Amino acid sequence: MAEAKWYVAHTYSGYENKVKADLEMTIENRNLQDVIQEVLVPLEEVVEQKENGGKKVVQRKMFPGYVLIHMVMNDDTWYVVRNTRGVTGFVGPGSKPVPLEPEEMARMGIGDAAVKPEPFHTNFDVGDKVTIIAGALEGSVGEVREINESRRTVTVVVDMFNRDTPMEMNIAEVKKL
Repeated sequence: MAEAKWYVAHTYSGYENKVKADLEMTIENRNLQDVIQEVLVPLEEVVEQKENGGKKVVQRKMFPGYVLIHMVMNDDTWYVVRNTRGVTGFVGPGSKPVPLEPEEMARMGIGDAAVKPEPFHTNFDVGDKVTIIAGALEGSVGEVREINESRRTVTVVVDMFNRDTPMEMNIAEVKKL
């Protein structure tokens, strides 16, 4: 029997969890656990600024509009996934799905060789004032609105043209005032 690989199915926006649930039910009903082994909607934790000035940690989809499926690709499994309500197709040229490489899965923290990211440390928190030290906005001052640990990015609100404009940048591009 062929080895299961990770494939990416494209879904209607906002239907990722519904597709996951429907696929899992179909797998159970048709006894396909051997050929469709896992269905994932990868999530990441993000620190957000609340209206009252507080912080909260929320989970956000890493890849909105996509579902990862660990499966043995054959005509039957292709048909089951492709005909699940909310699925628009597989990622790949034409109708030929292309599996993800193990290295790609490891970078996402999924699979046997999952690469665990180094501990994440910043010297600032949501709500702190920071200076941008690199890029086109170098020297600008802004306020940290969000810290995304998994992507190592920070969203800084900067005053541009007399409007608060959120800018996402690498954590190394900002410094606490």
